[in-house]
Amino acid sequence: MTDISSNLPTDFKAALKEGKSSLMWVGILMAIVGAIAIIFPFAATVTTNYMVGFLFLFSGALGVWHSFAIKGTGPFFGALLMGLITVVAGVFLLANPLEGILLLTLTVGIVFIFEGAYQIFAAFELRPTKGWGWMLVSAVISIAAGLLIVSKLPGTSLFVLGLIMGINFLSTGLSMIMLSKAVGDTQDGTA
Repeated sequence: MTDISSNLPTDFKAALKEGKSSLMWVGILMAIVGAIAIIFPFAATVTTNYMVGFLFLFSGALGVWHSFAIKGTGPFFGALLMGLITVVAGVFLLANPLEGILLLTLTVGIVFIFEGAYQIFAAFELRPTKGWGWMLVSAVISIAAGLLIVSKLPGTSLFVLGLIMGINFLSTGLSMIMLSKAVGDTQDGTA
């Protein structure tokens, strides 16, 4: 078996080995949360909407507060306006969860489409390089997912965000579990 940590800097290898147990438990918890979100995508979607709403509200309030420390009329009003817009976005998401979910889902679909378009450009730029086809496949999948999300609105908006969050948490959790196992399987002399 190949030592996964043989190509890592010594400090990073030591930190991974020292924290492998907590890495494993965090991975297990993330995988469980991801599986729950996949099983209950509507609840995960609503939770995501409220989390984003609270984050916008909090960061917008900090932006408004910070704007008063800025010298100069233009920069002050720019920072104040950005902070107020962020506060309004947060209030909107919290006060109108169904409309907020729809807008967030639309945003995700559009981002997937633009990400796919960029990946197509990047794939053809990398074309002589080995593996460029994987970038192209990823691009096609991103665009297809984005178009599917956008074309099925508003019906998909009630579960897409939760499903995407669930898949992300599950895959991240599984990767953390596998990394902790790989680090645990390395020989102590390789650190």
